[in-house]
Amino acid sequence: MEMYGFDAFSPAQIAEKVEKIGVAKARLPLLRMAMLGGLAGAFIGLGALYFVLIASDPGLGFAASRVLGGVAFSLGLLLVIVAGAELFTGNNLLVMAWAAGQITSRELLGNWAVVCAANFVGAAGLATLVWLSGHPAMNQGLVAEQVVRLAALKCAAPSGELFWKGVLCNALVCMAVWMAMAGRSVADKAVAIVFPVSAFVAAGFEHSVANMYLLPLAMLLKDSVSPGIPMADALVWAGVLRNLGLVIAGNLLGGSVLVALVYHVIYRRSMA
Repeated sequence: MEMYGFDAFSPAQIAEKVEKIGVAKARLPLLRMAMLGGLAGAFIGLGALYFVLIASDPGLGFAASRVLGGVAFSLGLLLVIVAGAELFTGNNLLVMAWAAGQITSRELLGNWAVVCAANFVGAAGLATLVWLSGHPAMNQGLVAEQVVRLAALKCAAPSGELFWKGVLCNALVCMAVWMAMAGRSVADKAVAIVFPVSAFVAAGFEHSVANMYLLPLAMLLKDSVSPGIPMADALVWAGVLRNLGLVIAGNLLGGSVLVALVYHVIYRRSMA
């Protein structure tokens, strides 16, 4: 019986689509997978760039800055979904295909490893281009200061905080990807993406691929900004690696367990 009276795929149909797409993603040729992963890293980096531009405006209030910045950050996932790319955090949904026995553990872990590494190359590559372009000097250098300020806080944050913010972030990101698959048009997908993504950004949750852009860019900028930024001494490569390790682990739990496995049990377990 049809429970949903709107022109969209039902949750059960989405679950079937996610499972089939997961099989295709896991078996992409290596070069294509890596190149699409590089694009996704750059796309998410562009979303983070857009967010920082808004967050660097001291004339905006706290809530306005966070919400508008979150809407701007949605550009990254829109590019991934509509233009096509392989994003590690979204690919946590491959667990649905794995749980159904459609792909092997080796295929699952291989996809995550290649895509995560390629995301880093794309995001860090964009950070280098942005640094070379002089973009951070905008707004009398406040853009650069905001990048360093954000990155320093991320590197200094307690481990448990980083992990659980990573969990909450990717639960929302994977829900955005899930709901985008319900849409039949680009407009449908855009509406589905903007609200969950802007919510995680506004709440200050941690997205590993966004950090793959922000943290390397901050490392390039930290010697050029004015001194006195709080916790700037935490902005070292050991802090960057600590942040990424904890946030990646949290993102994995949030996307793989809280979204993919939950929906597998609800809609696909009896068919596996």
